[in-house]
Amino acid sequence: MTPDGHGAPLAVWASAYFAVVSFINKTLVIAELEARKLRHDPTELFMRAVQPTLWLLVFGQVFSRLRGLPEGKYSDFIAPGILAQSVLFISIFYGITIIWERDLGLIHKMLVSPTPRGALVLGKALSAGVRSISQVVLIYILCLITRVHLSWNPLHLLGIVFVVVLGAACFSTFSLCIACLVKTRERFMGIGQLMTMPLFFASNAIYPIDLMPPWLKVVARVNPLTYQVDALRGLMVVGGVHQFSIALDIGMLLAVTTGLVLLGARLYRNVVG
Repeated sequence: MTPDGHGAPLAVWASAYFAVVSFINKTLVIAELEARKLRHDPTELFMRAVQPTLWLLVFGQVFSRLRGLPEGKYSDFIAPGILAQSVLFISIFYGITIIWERDLGLIHKMLVSPTPRGALVLGKALSAGVRSISQVVLIYILCLITRVHLSWNPLHLLGIVFVVVLGAACFSTFSLCIACLVKTRERFMGIGQLMTMPLFFASNAIYPIDLMPPWLKVVARVNPLTYQVDALRGLMVVGGVHQFSIALDIGMLLAVTTGLVLLGARLYRNVVG
């Protein structure tokens, strides 16, 4: 300790700083390793293009004729919801990767490495976000075809990418937690398919919350997808009306993602049990 007594606190701050930097570096390494897998099988990204194409080009045109939906062009309303849907469908099955890694014996090697479990979970979540960025490009191309009034504000575009990555991290981490509990591919796929539709339809993706029955409004307000759609609707479409503030939307997604990363880090060891 220095004579003035500040040596110990400085050492504590330095230790904490290096610990944080080490955690971030290890997280980014895991994210990079996971993202590299796309080079071996990029067809997944093209296969994921089918569903949003159908929703925007077919259902969007049909639903625009229904009464009670938001005024104006329905494609403007549904486009952010379809982007969020694409991110959800990519992310919700991402947890199966750790089941494959367990069967290949890779999980054991990761768990005995000095990499914190939180970095393992967060790194995989970020790689799911990288995969989802391709959906932004795809949806924007489809929106140009359907003449959606898109916002090209650079800050809005950056915000859209951030919200998409954050949403993908949220749902992929949720998927990882499920995979740690069920441990088998068949059961995981069944639960994943069971969860996607309720999450999607119990949100504001294809209809506003005001049209929902009271009980569904409660479910929608605790559904993270609702806040992702709301943020995208405010950033993506010119004059897009969002029910909550962008700060609340991002804050809710951050809070849920943080909680799921912490839960996933605790459950990660169970996948080898």
